[in-house]
Amino acid sequence: MTETKSNDSESNANTQQQSGTKNDSSKGPESIYTVPLLKLIKEAQQQHGLRHGDYQRYRTYCSSRLHRLRKVLHFPQGDRKGFKKREVTLDNLKDEKFIYLPLIQAERAWGYAMQLKQESNTEPRKKFHLIARLRKAVSHTIHLEYICQSPLCDARTKLEAQAYSAWMQGTLCFELQEWKQASEKLVLSQTIYEKLASALNEDEQILYKQRVEELNPNLRYCAYNIGDSSAQQDLLNMRSKGGKSELDVLIAQTREKQAASLLEVTWRGRTVPVRLEKIRVFLLAFQALDSSLGKANDFDAKLSGYETILLDCKEAIQSLKEDLAAVAKTKVDVQSPQLGSQQYLLSYLTFLRATLTIDRNLVMVEVFKKNFAAYQSGESKKVAKPQEGVKLYEAMVQLSGELQVLQGIETDKKFQNDLELLVKVFKAFRCYYMALTCQGNRQWAEALALYQRAETYINQTEGKKLGDSEFTKYSRVGQDLVHLRSLVNSGKCAAHAQNILGVEDINAAMSGLSVRSKKSLSLRLDEFVEDVSLTTATPNVIKLPPTMVPVPCKPLFFDLALNHINFPSLAENMENKKSTGAGITGFVKGLWGWGGKK
Repeated sequence: MTETKSNDSESNANTQQQSGTKNDSSKGPESIYTVPLLKLIKEAQQQHGLRHGDYQRYRTYCSSRLHRLRKVLHFPQGDRKGFKKREVTLDNLKDEKFIYLPLIQAERAWGYAMQLKQESNTEPRKKFHLIARLRKAVSHTIHLEYICQSPLCDARTKLEAQAYSAWMQGTLCFELQEWKQASEKLVLSQTIYEKLASALNEDEQILYKQRVEELNPNLRYCAYNIGDSSAQQDLLNMRSKGGKSELDVLIAQTREKQAASLLEVTWRGRTVPVRLEKIRVFLLAFQALDSSLGKANDFDAKLSGYETILLDCKEAIQSLKEDLAAVAKTKVDVQSPQLGSQQYLLSYLTFLRATLTIDRNLVMVEVFKKNFAAYQSGESKKVAKPQEGVKLYEAMVQLSGELQVLQGIETDKKFQNDLELLVKVFKAFRCYYMALTCQGNRQWAEALALYQRAETYINQTEGKKLGDSEFTKYSRVGQDLVHLRSLVNSGKCAAHAQNILGVEDINAAMSGLSVRSKKSLSLRLDEFVEDVSLTTATPNVIKLPPTMVPVPCKPLFFDLALNHINFPSLAENMENKKSTGAGITGFVKGLWGWGGKK
């Protein structure tokens, strides 16, 4: 999670304390000057020749800038009649730009000396001129250090002036081959720069650490020329103890001022400073977002809150990008093993913009689901198409993909695993609404394939939970997958059936069916038709009187097998009777059954 620190109360207390001090002493300083000498020097050197080792161009720039500064400050050296030298003193130190005058003079003399050093390789006599220019540079740095001891300058400016003066004196002693004095001055300068690096924020530490590394070769060479191991150990001890009490006080004051003037943001274990005012305004608004959303009564109020905070976030990101682009033109080329603090801050702001957009889209999804359900049930005439859900979830999939390639968290496995899980959840919902869209267009095969793809994503996310603290607020989206599975199963069955039936136009097929039928209930027992008349007083159950139906005649049976049966002979069982001639009397008796034996 993120954490912001602002010492506004402390700064207010310090301001009140300072104001009380001003009221007590009428001679107190009106304002405190902060002049980052090393940063100013390095930027000027990189922009005006020293990136390519052109010391003559740098010296020319220093002369031109001195002329412009004196003209702006109305601090000329003489008039048309003649030259009259004017030095900056504590009395005429009315602007922090007066501190630039001895600084630029020292840089001009040092740049000329370095030019002469390059030329002395072929012309040894220029070595004397080189030493003279370095002595002039040292005199300007000593005067600069004296000016910076004024109460008008803060602790950081005093430390910078001491370190710069010690470095310039060490450079002169190095050229004079006074190894012990050179080591003492260079060690003092290195110590101050190390202390300053520990007191400043991460973005400004790079220059001071670089200067510390630049001094190491000269220190090793001085120790080599001294040749005394005890002397080397004394130098190391002096480095750890030299000026400790005064340095510690100044370093403590520098840290207090840094903490009071900067807002720090802690994200995923790394703290970065915030200097731009727009970013501070956005972060303060972001901290109050939860409370403002809690007071929102409806979806429109929530969406309005999200739109406002997203606009502030966009402006903050734009201002930071412009600042980074401006710094990139003048920044010293320094290779750092990790992402720069301001680049990391940009990644954090990009993360906030993406997550806030996802939160807003989830609110819009809730509104869409409510309208879509009402439209399907016929409760609302407002048209809600599944394409709206596809667009919303597609945007969330793209935002999650942007977070996966965010600078500074590529190697964070927990963060990446949760993002991958979240992408699959959004893709499952996207496939479902795409399937509904295809189903509405009677594309049954495509709808069936999309239902199956949604089911695949649901199976891949089953049993997994979002464990990172940045994404636990999206756990509810994962819980909705249970309901989504049932919707996918029902939709898949419907699409599969329609695909098998091959009905192109279901509306045309249904138009041939009649809801009302003239048949009575007794004649359509195997058909289901919603007949409203069955619940009335005259239901159409059976027709009375019944319709005349032709009755079939009695069937005739024929014994076809009788002609194919051979009966056994009964001749032996029959009595042989002789025929007698009874005449007609016998015939009559036999015919009418009388006249026979009783």
